[in-house]
Amino acid sequence: MSAVYDTIGVDYSNLRQPDPRLAAPILEALGDAQTVLNVGAGSGSYEPSDRQVTALEPSLEMIRQRATGAAPVVQGLAEALPFADKSFAAAMAVLTVHHWTDQGRGLAEMRRVARGPVVILTYDPAARPWLTDYLPALAELDEVQMPPLAAYEEALGPVRIDPVLIPCDCVDGFLYAYWRRPSAYLDPRLRAGSSSFWALDDTAQGLAKLARDLETGAWEERYGDLLQREELDQGYRLVTTL
Repeated sequence: MSAVYDTIGVDYSNLRQPDPRLAAPILEALGDAQTVLNVGAGSGSYEPSDRQVTALEPSLEMIRQRATGAAPVVQGLAEALPFADKSFAAAMAVLTVHHWTDQGRGLAEMRRVARGPVVILTYDPAARPWLTDYLPALAELDEVQMPPLAAYEEALGPVRIDPVLIPCDCVDGFLYAYWRRPSAYLDPRLRAGSSSFWALDDTAQGLAKLARDLETGAWEERYGDLLQREELDQGYRLVTTL
């Protein structure tokens, strides 16, 4: 079984450390569920340590990066979960839905195997963080690969959707995590922690403009108010079934 992260996920576990401030609302949304399926689990970020977790992940490279003592993992796809109906008290998925080939099917599968809440950390493709001013192709990619928020209720039934504010010093290196640290986007190693950068054909022109604007002060003139913020809505959303 092949998966995109077999190629791009080589250093993923180092670049994508779970941030406890993002873990807290996920844990709260899971309620008192003691058995949890983590779909698209990757190297194990955000898996609760106080529950019985089963991980499902398509990429062998990501499975290899799971820490010793991490939850047991099954190699498989969200669209065909190898579990019986209502096998788990809850199911979760963190920043993974956009990688699924059939997102509606994967969401329906999560609903099928969970007796209780389905909890998904995702991104609203209608959001436009400042980075998209330099790299408009990111916004285009978001619209293509991220399901609109309405799709979650269509697949899962009634849901609650809450914004997840991103702290200015977020330790998880996902795409828009560096909103108050713009120079981070000039570091190819940090960009490698986001699948979106792997998907873009050419970022040189936009990144060169960002570098110039940081050097001349144009970025701070335009976005300097962000430097006073401790957290910011960058479009990330926590979807929880009701």
